Amino acid sequence: MAIILDGKQLSLKIREIIKCETTNLVEKYKKQPHLVVILVGEDPASQSYVRSKERACKKAGLKSTIVRASEDITEEELIHLIKGLNNDDTVHGILLQLPIPKHLNEDKILNLIDASKDVDGFHNENIAKLNKGQDSLVPCTPLGITKIFEEYNIDTVGKHCVIIGRSQIVGKPMAALMLKRNSTVTICHSKTKNIKDISKQADILIVAIGRAEMVDSSYIKPGAVVVDVGINRVDGKLTGDVLFEDASTIAGYITPVPGGVGPMTIACLLENTLKCFMGIEGNIV
Repeated sequence: MAIILDGKQLSLKIREIIKCETTNLVEKYKKQPHLVVILVGEDPASQSYVRSKERACKKAGLKSTIVRASEDITEEELIHLIKGLNNDDTVHGILLQLPIPKHLNEDKILNLIDASKDVDGFHNENIAKLNKGQDSLVPCTPLGITKIFEEYNIDTVGKHCVIIGRSQIVGKPMAALMLKRNSTVTICHSKTKNIKDISKQADILIVAIGRAEMVDSSYIKPGAVVVDVGINRVDGKLTGDVLFEDASTIAGYITPVPGGVGPMTIACLLENTLKCFMGIEGNIV
């Protein structure tokens, strides 16, 4: 059976470290790291995510503010809101909770967030720096996955990493991070032929396709590291993109859902907020 990569326990350890760092930073600068989350509309899943982020911030000693906007907010009004937060020296991190209503230009609005306050790492400037291997704010989920690798001493150098999914949130930034860690990277997506054959070549398989339990043991090379990024709700039960019990019989390491990648995403959001704070207040990033 596979070794479980416990993201929940690791996230708790990271959050405790962040809490200590935050206490020291508050003492040094007499200011509290401050994350503002913009929530547009009444989507239940988004509201749940935002509440969990707020709780995590408070437990770690960070200030958290939720700015709620109506579903029918105009693009001009949202732009005005973001520009105000960009210019507010008491705000260190800004997060626009996705998805946003269809009448708003998501890419345009994300790129209006000051790149130095972009805790999600979605601004074009941060994406460019990531792809050039430069220091930047990195999307939280891929960053969390690399921290799992570090915690469990998983060697990535020269390993074949196959990523199923090419989103801007996970797949593409994950590929850049794995290249930085000297892996050989293949990205598969909905138009890829023979995904199963390609997946079976992977030493490290990262699945972020958004299809519940799509990947079973027939996709997995014996002993491979399997990272399940998926979050799906099936018959009231939370499940990933990997058929966990079946995959565990052949994988060497595997992340569970829940308790794997998800908690690490929140921990890395807190870490990015601290990085933004130090960049603004300490000018050391």
